[in-house]
Amino acid sequence: MNLTSEGSDPNSDLIFVNFNQDCSSLAVGTKKGYKLFSLSAIEKLDKIYEQDNEDICIVERLFSSSLVAVVSLTSPRKLKVCHFKKGTEICNYSYSNSILAVKLNRLRLIVCLEESLYIHNIRDMKVLHTIRDTPPNPVGLCALSINNDNSYLAYPGSNQIGEVQIFDTVNLRAVTMIPAHDNPLAAMSFSSHGEMIATASEKGTVIRVFKVPDGCKIFEFRRGVKRCVQISCLAFSTDGLYLCSSSNTETVHIFKLENTKDKPQEESHGWMDYLSQAVKSSATYLPSQVSDMLKQGRALATARLPNSGLKNICALSMIQKMPRLLVASQDGFLYIYNMDPVEGGECTLLKQHKLDGSLECIQNEESSVHHDGPLVQPGGVASYANTVRQHDDGSPDSSPGKHLPLTPEWGAESFANVLRRAGGPQGALFTPSDVVGDHNSVEVMDGNVHRYMKHHPGAARRILDTEVHYFINFLINY
Repeated sequence: MNLTSEGSDPNSDLIFVNFNQDCSSLAVGTKKGYKLFSLSAIEKLDKIYEQDNEDICIVERLFSSSLVAVVSLTSPRKLKVCHFKKGTEICNYSYSNSILAVKLNRLRLIVCLEESLYIHNIRDMKVLHTIRDTPPNPVGLCALSINNDNSYLAYPGSNQIGEVQIFDTVNLRAVTMIPAHDNPLAAMSFSSHGEMIATASEKGTVIRVFKVPDGCKIFEFRRGVKRCVQISCLAFSTDGLYLCSSSNTETVHIFKLENTKDKPQEESHGWMDYLSQAVKSSATYLPSQVSDMLKQGRALATARLPNSGLKNICALSMIQKMPRLLVASQDGFLYIYNMDPVEGGECTLLKQHKLDGSLECIQNEESSVHHDGPLVQPGGVASYANTVRQHDDGSPDSSPGKHLPLTPEWGAESFANVLRRAGGPQGALFTPSDVVGDHNSVEVMDGNVHRYMKHHPGAARRILDTEVHYFINFLINY
């Protein structure tokens, strides 16, 4: 991913960063050259190779081989394919316009220009096919499956709406067109087996997953309801069970790809479970846009970055036999998070390394006792639990619950702050004193609600009907 943009730090040498196809290494392009790092451990970034004689805006490594494809800022129309261990250039090709993206698998090398794509045989680098007159694609958005049996290429079929064109790079034929979104595409990615493709539009609120090659939609996730969110990266886990998404916000989302009909039904234990059941039962008479929203999947886990408004790229990988979330950001750091694949929740930040390869790294102070703890940074984002349980001065919240005023200006605030101002979750959803009692603890309140609903089902349903109305209005106006 090209990290240069308006507002980026002019003193930064970073130009490009990307993970290789199996997330075993990281490539970093700078104004001075490029570097390759191994991702086999979380303790440090092991530098594999460094070249420092020209400014590199694209560098792509083929799996764990010695083959790399590089493009420099001084010669943006020329692609060089090199054997970095031998320090030799294998070949180079020049194109009619600037190269915007390069994609590799073990069979093909794809060069993406603004209005054309070149498909090379990676064994001899001969051009096998050229897709010309594609819709304007100024950012070089495209995706290539890494699987030899399903070596598909995806690119935008329109610059007005979110159409995805799927092309078979082995048989050199168009496969299908997927009408993925109403707005132009912003990101897309294939699963490792090439049997699924994830897409997101410039609107940035909904992520969809389609089956390849038939184009049937199999999953739909809601990243959020805020507008003007630019999704910069989508990435599947190697096993195809998880999908991560990063954007220009400080939150990285991880979704689990499972069908709700295949998921075992669990007994309701809390007030959010009751609320969800009430909302689902009311979906038949809700507006279609609201009912569609309620049917969309939500994130299994999230990770918090220290900054927002920056470009970044994410990946899910197994490192030291543990699932990890990796985020390389425009701020010059690689963030490594621990992820719970079962329970999800907030991911723990384990380490962060500088992308320039220097030994400076920030880690959890408790790491010496082999315990994964969160890395707390000054000015970081407060956790949801702490936000809803404390006042601005840090004192415990003992105010009685009160309903949320659904005013338009609240759309600019975070949901956690809205709940905090309203007295926490108990204020946002339930007001009867016989439900919440005299407790401010979310856990205690949750137990009270569970017992109240069990013994007073009629009254509890009336409460839910009222609160569902407030909740849906909040969703629409937020």
